[in-house]
Formats: sequence, C-alpha cells, structure tokens
Amino acid sequence: MTIIEQIDESCAFIRSLISDDVPEVGVILGSGLGPLADAIEDKVVVPYVEIPHFAHSTVVGHDGNLIIGTLGGKRVMAMQGRFHYYEGYSMQVVTFPVRVMARLGIKVLLISNAAGTMNPAFNVGDLMVITDHINMMPNPLIGPNEDLLGPRFPDMTTTYSPRLRDIAIQAADDVGDFLRMGVYVGVTGPSYETPAEYRMYHIMGGDAVGMSTVPEAIVARHSGMEVFGMSVITNQANALSEDNLNDGDDVVRAANAAAQRMSVLFAEMIAML
Repeated sequence: MTIIEQIDESCAFIRSLISDDVPEVGVILGSGLGPLADAIEDKVVVPYVEIPHFAHSTVVGHDGNLIIGTLGGKRVMAMQGRFHYYEGYSMQVVTFPVRVMARLGIKVLLISNAAGTMNPAFNVGDLMVITDHINMMPNPLIGPNEDLLGPRFPDMTTTYSPRLRDIAIQAADDVGDFLRMGVYVGVTGPSYETPAEYRMYHIMGGDAVGMSTVPEAIVARHSGMEVFGMSVITNQANALSEDNLNDGDDVVRAANAAAQRMSVLFAEMIAML
C-alpha cells in the first residue's frame, strides 16, 4: 500500500466519524500538555489504536488520542500526544498524522512541545514562540518525493509563520501573558544533552532544545500548511549540576503547570484566526 493510499484510508475513517464537519485548525500537544484537550468542546475522542496506519504513543505524558471538536469558536483536530523518532518509528510514521491533517484540508497547524533552555535569560515555565529551528534529526522528506504531497525542495525560509507569531503576541497581550521568542533545536533523543552539547547548541544560535516538532513542521510546510510552534520551558540547561539533573517526570510536571496558560493562549489565537 502506498503512502497516499494509507493517508486516504486514515482520512476516510476520520471523515466517517465527523461527517462533513471538517476541522479548520490542527493542534499537536507535547509532553504534559495533553490537558489542553480538556478545553475542547463538543469533542469526538478517537484512540490512535483505532485509526488505520497511526502508530501508538509510548511516552509518559502522551495519552494517544485524536480529538476533534471546538476550541476558540473553530473546529479543531488535536493530537493528544505525538510520535517520536526515538521511539523507533521512521520519520514517515512520526509525521504521518500531519499528512492526514493536510489531506483533510487543514491549513493551519499549531505545534507545542516541552523543551529545555540554553538561554540564561529564560526561566522554567516560560512560553517560547518558535521563530526558527535548527534540525539535528534526519530530514523527514528523505526518499522519493510524492508530488501529490508537496514539492521536492520546499523552501524553509519562513517555516514558522510571521502572521501567526503576530497573532500569538496579540493574544498574549489580550490575556495578560508574556511570551519569549527563540530558536528551537530539534534532536533525536532519547538521552538528554551533555553540558558540552548544550553549550554547542547555544553557540549555534539555539535558545531551547527538544526531541520533536521539527519533523512535523517540515512536513507541514511541505504540505503547504501555515505553522506556529511554541515551547514550554521545563528545565534550564545552563543550571545543570550533579544536584540538578534532567528527569522525565520533572519535565511532565513543569509542562502540566503551564498547560492551562497555553490552553487559554491557543484558544485566543484560534479565535483570532
């Protein structure tokens, strides 16, 4: 079965659940940010295991559901948990849900993640709007190109939409929140970075580092979608010591603490689209 046939089979299954009520906005929720889905109204919840060709999420903090409903007055499709390269999945599998969203007609994709920061000015709990990225993972477009899905050599100059960034700034101002702006470094994981690697990424121009988002953003742009990315800062790499080490549970707790703020912000953004 070709990738196009797999996408079409997934889309047919999803359409059978939502009739003609096609979502306008896609949302991907990262580690600990699944509770954002609670804000979605009139929702249909579909476990990934029921959707043809979707993988299974194996990571703590990722519930593994596709949620279709209303947020900010618009129809949305939200991934409550995502797939990662470090889980052993191919990049095609990791980015498959983005292909499905694009095929369904979704034009705007909001991506969130939990990330560590190398920027000494940032603090745990900060929300960082992604202005650009540095990709340290295999590119998900490697291999034969399907012209039906997008061009062979997609431009990445404005991967993260300046229009959506402006909307986020306005939304944060409206709800009384504060946003950081920064460059996200996407790495394979699953091990956290060494102090030398953190220093290297910061010298390269990175402000935050994580193990997701970049493959999805690349495929979304390849598909012609407008992309917005946001990181919840869950730890400070510059503060690492033997008494202050990275821990997956701490990351989820810090992300959970910021989930309500991001929920309000995303709802406000979606309402302004």
